[in-house]
Amino acid sequence: MHCSVTYDNKAIVINGERRILISGSIHYTRSTPEMWEDLVKKAKDGGLDVIDTYVFWNVHEPSPGNYNFEGRYDLVRFLKTVQKAGMYVHLRIGPYVCAEWNFGGFPVWLKYVPGISFRTDNEPFKRAMKGFTEKIVNLMKSAKMFESQGGPIILSQVENEYGSVGKAYGGDGLNYMKWAANMAVGLGTGVPWVMCKEDDAPDPIINTCNGFYCDEFSPNKPYKPTLWTEAWSGWFTEFGGPVYERPVQDLAFGVARFIQKGGSFVNYYMYHGGTNFGRSSGGPFITTTYDYDAPIDEYGLIRQPKYGHLKELHTVIKQCEPALVSVDPVITTLGSLQQAHVFSPDSRPCAAFLSNYDPNNIAKVTFNNKHYTLSPWSISILPDCNNVAFNTAQVGVESTQLEMLVSDSKMFSWETFTEDLTVSDEGSMFTATGLLEQINVTRDTSDYLWYTTSVDIDSSESFLRGGELPKLLVQSSGHVLHVFINGEHSGMFFRHPFVGSGFGSRKHRKVTYKENINLRAGSNKIALLSVAMGLPNIGGHYEEWETGVLGPVALYGLNQGKRDLSWANWTYQAGLKGEAMNIISSNARSSIKWMQDSLITQKPPPLTWHKAYFNAPDGDEPLALDMKSMGKGEAWVNGQSIGRYWTTFANGDCQGCHYAGTYRPLTCQIGCGQPTQRWYHVPRSWLKSTNNLLVLFEELGGDPSMVSLVKRSMVQ
Repeated sequence: MHCSVTYDNKAIVINGERRILISGSIHYTRSTPEMWEDLVKKAKDGGLDVIDTYVFWNVHEPSPGNYNFEGRYDLVRFLKTVQKAGMYVHLRIGPYVCAEWNFGGFPVWLKYVPGISFRTDNEPFKRAMKGFTEKIVNLMKSAKMFESQGGPIILSQVENEYGSVGKAYGGDGLNYMKWAANMAVGLGTGVPWVMCKEDDAPDPIINTCNGFYCDEFSPNKPYKPTLWTEAWSGWFTEFGGPVYERPVQDLAFGVARFIQKGGSFVNYYMYHGGTNFGRSSGGPFITTTYDYDAPIDEYGLIRQPKYGHLKELHTVIKQCEPALVSVDPVITTLGSLQQAHVFSPDSRPCAAFLSNYDPNNIAKVTFNNKHYTLSPWSISILPDCNNVAFNTAQVGVESTQLEMLVSDSKMFSWETFTEDLTVSDEGSMFTATGLLEQINVTRDTSDYLWYTTSVDIDSSESFLRGGELPKLLVQSSGHVLHVFINGEHSGMFFRHPFVGSGFGSRKHRKVTYKENINLRAGSNKIALLSVAMGLPNIGGHYEEWETGVLGPVALYGLNQGKRDLSWANWTYQAGLKGEAMNIISSNARSSIKWMQDSLITQKPPPLTWHKAYFNAPDGDEPLALDMKSMGKGEAWVNGQSIGRYWTTFANGDCQGCHYAGTYRPLTCQIGCGQPTQRWYHVPRSWLKSTNNLLVLFEELGGDPSMVSLVKRSMVQ
């Protein structure tokens, strides 16, 4: 059978037939292979034709020339799952993906290629980008994944939302964008390429729209179709912020507005958001959950009424498809804020869209000599130009409540191990004059970097005799800072020297710590633990943004006034002792001296590892850890990271939410005053029936005895 994908001014043309295509983003890296079949089935049942995914360079090429397509990263298996369900694929190769993903999907080693500059007319970057794009295209060809080979891929994307970035880069940006387009087309996939948010995309590339609404968008040539590559179904969350929801009435209204203007491809970003396992979230400060208020929630369960209302919309759009792909709409005015878009081909049924853009008032309109009542901010769809089959604001689907119910599984055999700051691992340490940028040292192999120096205090200092304590100033480029002064062993126990912390945020990454500290006569040890919270994923040349303690670091209030420590000798250690000892694994080094929790009477100090065991709960509901009793850190189950956790409270403006009127994330906030994220997804496929190992690394304190395993359950 000869398969082909082309396009004209109306639509993507598959095997000679114009198609209205409904698509949804599901990122294979944000779920598990055991979830894929069910997610794809639910997408198909929801009326989708296409699954859209980015390709994540950093997981597939963790070091130059070493590739990984296993497990959660088995791209071909994911695409074959989609194919088996009888659906198409839009493969967004990028390889810049943004996606609130660590470093925007670029591997960190790329930053250290000599002479490189990202996403511009730069030979080292273009060479690397072409190499990876070719690798993916060749992998797809060898698995016969393109529609031109009988596979599911009908579209591919190169670059991603480059328009505004390219303009800022001037001529180099334009040259790079044209190069990327030609490079992609030259790979001979047999299916069209798109560029999103790229008004200058050269032929034959289709430029496409991303946004909450795209009805104002037109492609840059009259012979290209109108495609919406990201219809945002919700919004991402950041630690310390609220959760954003998008009412389904408004999302459906946005889609109907696009279709009535002649749009023929809509992709929901996201249809299933999933989870940022491990250290994959970007930002910085993007949460571990990437739920996105999507029609399928983070755990793979259907979110009603969003899923069902959109399914009804898709059914009605498909009823109109013969008319929609045949002619352009005739637009008539029905009132000051009301219109009719009518598609009436000669030989096919007529379809009409009656719109009311008034966010406050019902509209009574007359169309074809019949009276219709339109809800505020809504569109009624008439697949036969007569009967209303669907109104975007009239939701007939019942809502379902999803709750977290405590499971029958209890944690047992809690033990702890505290990072000992007095014992150094000489092999992994080095000393340098001055302050070094964090990622240059860690290469992102760990979130953690120690900066340690010593300060001699003369016995004549007045603060030692009752005067005011000196102040320590630490300026950090981000993202989190913990400060430790001295510290010593007393008998069995190590007295923890923790004195305080500073926290940045996604919009303000920098941290300033300025507090009084208690020093002693003689030598004092100042240890600064800098913590990265995901590398940036968006912004002009974000690969050049800095992380870590870059100074100044200074003491104020000594007899001599200020003492600048920025150019002192600093000792560096990347990562934690527990990380080096592979503490998260069931076969971790036996030299780790765990203590049973029953022997510990006081609250655990900062920088403490906790471990316990649990049995898998009965049933098949998705599972999560309730972490509300913990502070900040990372969690692992059977050696696999379920992600960073942080019980930080949502600061926002939760004033309730009405569907009508132009949507922006700030208009629909929930969860103010609650932890931004309390529950953390534990995939069932990661569990054994008994003796599952849970390991937590806690930076601040927390009470692990209150951590529990819960089931995500539907309550009617």
